[in-house]
Amino acid sequence: MRKRTFFFGCAVWAASAALLVASARANPVITAAPPYPGYYQQQSPLGGGLIEALVGGDPRPVRYAAPPAAYPNPRTQTAAYAPQSVEMERAADPRYMRADVEYSGAEAPGTIVVDTSNKFLYLVHGRGHATRYGIGVGRPGFEWSGVKTVSRKAEWPDWTPPAEMLARRPDLPRHMEGGPANPLGARALYLGSSLYRIHGTNEPHTIGQNVSSGCIRMMNDDVVDLYNHVGVGTRVVVR
Repeated sequence: MRKRTFFFGCAVWAASAALLVASARANPVITAAPPYPGYYQQQSPLGGGLIEALVGGDPRPVRYAAPPAAYPNPRTQTAAYAPQSVEMERAADPRYMRADVEYSGAEAPGTIVVDTSNKFLYLVHGRGHATRYGIGVGRPGFEWSGVKTVSRKAEWPDWTPPAEMLARRPDLPRHMEGGPANPLGARALYLGSSLYRIHGTNEPHTIGQNVSSGCIRMMNDDVVDLYNHVGVGTRVVVR
């Protein structure tokens, strides 16, 4: 009789353990968010102890309830020049990928030419060739043209919105340190004494569009390439 009771108890215990394991595997574990940058970590769904020792760890990703407030998700950034949030994962239009092209303009080698209507920037090499980059340009009311020179260069520049922009968008930060979340992106070329810059962007899907307050946007990889090929004093022709 005791043997029957013992085996019956073992069977009940084993069945309970199997149900617990199945439930843990079917339902995601929700817990508090870990320190930035990882929002996911490997953790056993069984919680350790005897059951885990018997059936194995079987680690799986933990789904966290929310990202930590002090470290916003770097893939989602409130646009500097638009009123809504955007997903930074959206890719740029392939038409605006960097390319070596034939170029028939009369500008001297080393000149930057900005074609605002077609959303392209050219770095002229001479002998009928140029590097062409896709760009984003000023939205309606913020278009401009003229000749400038590169007066300063900066890597991962800080961003201080000018008073004119703050008047239009009082919700913008008064200052933002340089970095991947900064609207100026990886590099900036400042144009003369104006408020305009050629700069990177954390919103590559805006390349090929009229989106800025007059600055020329480039994909971060492209602006780094341009930055490495031009110096202070470079002539910039904006058409």
